[in-house]
Amino acid sequence: MSVNYVTTVKDARLEAVRAALNAGGGGHIQLQTGAAAALVNVLLETVIAAPSGGVLTVIGTAKQGTATGAGAASQAVLQDGSSANVATGLTVGTAAADVILNDVNLVIGSQVTLNSGTITSP
Repeated sequence: MSVNYVTTVKDARLEAVRAALNAGGGGHIQLQTGAAAALVNVLLETVIAAPSGGVLTVIGTAKQGTATGAGAASQAVLQDGSSANVATGLTVGTAAADVILNDVNLVIGSQVTLNSGTITSP
């Protein structure tokens, strides 16, 4: 049986993630291939809104970045200002994923639009 947390505990866990991302001048999100090859890094806001209802919104308004790698984006990693991993294993897609993109097939030099991004606590 899996563990189920009450919403206040979920929000407290996500608050620790938010604090880690905001430390050191703000973090970024890195989109990767399934083999963990980096495709693009996009800076996040220095102050991400507090979690609510067991959800932390890390991308509330669309953000853009330029692809530095080529391939299919299938996962995302949240890193702090010093590029240390804070959260890994976020799913990426054009719908029904943690991070929603305009297109998951990236080409070096192309503009990548990240439409939204959330972490939902189990």
